Amino acid sequence: MERVYLGGTCNGSDWRARLIPLLTEVEYFDPVVDDWNDEAAARELYEREHDEWLLYVLTPLSDNIYGVAEAVDDSNKHPGRTLLCVLESDGGKRLSPHQKKALRMVGKMVEGNGGQVFRSLEEVAAFLNRIDR
Repeated sequence: MERVYLGGTCNGSDWRARLIPLLTEVEYFDPVVDDWNDEAAARELYEREHDEWLLYVLTPLSDNIYGVAEAVDDSNKHPGRTLLCVLESDGGKRLSPHQKKALRMVGKMVEGNGGQVFRSLEEVAAFLNRIDR
């Protein structure tokens, strides 16, 4: 069974908990751990190299610019495996107009590199669950 790496926004976002039940045809790796240490970092790098899909979900709760860099970097290194989903609202917050514009441009970079961009978790799940991609 294929596996998807669940990267992107942490910071109290529940997007992973909402997406995981929708994934019926793929396994997943959730890099979020209570104690980030060298072992957790090594496992994350391993999964990013070996999982069939690299998903980055960016939401208004993100305070980590590195997640954007990871998504763009992986779309360069692994274009056919990189997926980006931008959620305009999360945890009662909404993206500002400036954030929306900037993340649209990030999405264009990811697509230009050969990755795919989605606007909802349901779209991501539908893509990942399709066996005949």
